Amino acid sequence: MSLKIDQDHSRFRAIVRGKIRENLKKYISHGELLGRKGKDLVSIPIPQIDIPRFRYGDKQQGGAGQGDGDVGDPVGGDGEEGGEGKQAGSDAGEHSLEVDVSLDELASILGEELELPDIQDKGKSKLINAKDRYTGVRRVGPESLRHFRRTYREALKRQISMGAYSPDSPVVVPIPDDKRYRSWKTEAEPVANAVIIYMMDVSGSMGDEQKEIVRIESFWIDAWLQRQYKGLESRYIIHDAVAREVDRDTFFHTRESGGTMISSAYKLCNTLIDDHYPPEEWNIYPFHFSDGDNWSMDDTLSCVDLMKQKLLPRVNMFAYGQVESPYGSGQFIKDLRDHFGKDDRVVTSEIRDKDAIVGSIKDFLGKGK
Repeated sequence: MSLKIDQDHSRFRAIVRGKIRENLKKYISHGELLGRKGKDLVSIPIPQIDIPRFRYGDKQQGGAGQGDGDVGDPVGGDGEEGGEGKQAGSDAGEHSLEVDVSLDELASILGEELELPDIQDKGKSKLINAKDRYTGVRRVGPESLRHFRRTYREALKRQISMGAYSPDSPVVVPIPDDKRYRSWKTEAEPVANAVIIYMMDVSGSMGDEQKEIVRIESFWIDAWLQRQYKGLESRYIIHDAVAREVDRDTFFHTRESGGTMISSAYKLCNTLIDDHYPPEEWNIYPFHFSDGDNWSMDDTLSCVDLMKQKLLPRVNMFAYGQVESPYGSGQFIKDLRDHFGKDDRVVTSEIRDKDAIVGSIKDFLGKGK
């Protein structure tokens, strides 16, 4: 019975996984998963799933290939041409089914659908994680680690050697000397950790729609990178003419006005790396989102210099996403492509609207950096 339940559960999970893959682009572009995120699970609305079954009618009911009728008569109809639409019914409509999916499985589905490669760690981390591994058996230990099979075998060997074992009454009673316990050894292993440093222009030209696009995209970026690294941190920087670090909620809901100096965000990003994330111990991912306006060409050149001298030598990649805005000039992405068009450490993406989020995620994560 347990095997049957396991088979049914596996079949159901496979159907759910297929439904999620089928509707993944809709979930991404509409942001249906956001707000449903728990610590480790996401609740996903999917269409009601019905397992198909054959249903047989009574004999002599007629049907296709049976009974009276002429060539051209409608199948299952009363022979009348035309017809009227159905009237409003009184039955309940179809409802969505919500299923819980782990973030790891969700990231796996994303990777399969977008054909994302696993990320290549840029170097061995110096961060050490202690992990206990069960490596053998010993005679002493806590009862919670008693090895029942080895204990039974020792008791059986003892009773046979003493002539106390009877096949007709196969009772095996261990004594303290028969007991065996699992032994462990603590091993130190390197842990590949990563940090995402999100930066966003919050000047007046970046409206609520633009911030929603960034919020949706960052959810999926987080999900994928969490699958790649055991430890993942996120830091948030907002900027107009001045940059400052904020928490996640403030990052997505702040709206200010005034000029835009992108270099202020890049300087703060560099400070965070200096103070908290040594490149030999961390995989570093700066993501900057803007509508492409900057205060001046001088500030753009300052950004280019910061990237060349400070940021690019220490990060896995530098990602810039330009969110289309009716008030933004869109110039900054052109400047980055002019200076870094042949540098594969710099990845740029134009995000016109929510439907472009899927392609943007592929742009950023599709190189396995």
